Amino acid sequence: MMTSADDLASALGPVLQVMHSLQIPHCIGGSVASSYHGASRSTMDVDLLCTLTAETVEGFLDAFNHDDYYMSPAAVREAVHHRSCFNLIHLPTSLKIDCFVSEDRPFDRMRLTRSTVVTLGTSIPLSAAMTSAEDVVISKLEWFRKGNESSTRQWDDVSRVMKLLGDNADFPYLREAAESLGLTDLLSRLITEINIPH
Repeated sequence: MMTSADDLASALGPVLQVMHSLQIPHCIGGSVASSYHGASRSTMDVDLLCTLTAETVEGFLDAFNHDDYYMSPAAVREAVHHRSCFNLIHLPTSLKIDCFVSEDRPFDRMRLTRSTVVTLGTSIPLSAAMTSAEDVVISKLEWFRKGNESSTRQWDDVSRVMKLLGDNADFPYLREAAESLGLTDLLSRLITEINIPH
């Protein structure tokens, strides 16, 4: 099922507002970012990379003390402690927001720095930081590897984004980011399969 742009804006808006008010760096990734860059895929989930910390987590939890979202405060605190993932469910739209707490790797920091502010929604416009197309490629390659390189959907997704980038891709950055995560072989395979001059 495809999430409408206005449902996305309605669910994400309050979350991003809290991130802004607490000065928590963040950016949207996953299938929403893929779709924004032209490789659309139906989804009911949003991936959000954020630098939530022990210093900001209580303020974050306090900000969601209302009926529109379901979350587990214990799961949020645990995700911050382990730098892992927690989720929020926006009850009016049933949209799930998966919040990935930054591991503070060089790639995580660059992904946040390289994100750009875009507008989502139509009747409910929302400004949001969006992961760059190159960082979508690297993120999806990492998920592909974590899944034992068995997900054809992940490979198809990353191939579509890479094809859309074509020879406009920032190849030096892609190689640097891939090397930092041990993904050089997968990036080379991707570029070879798509047959992009670089």
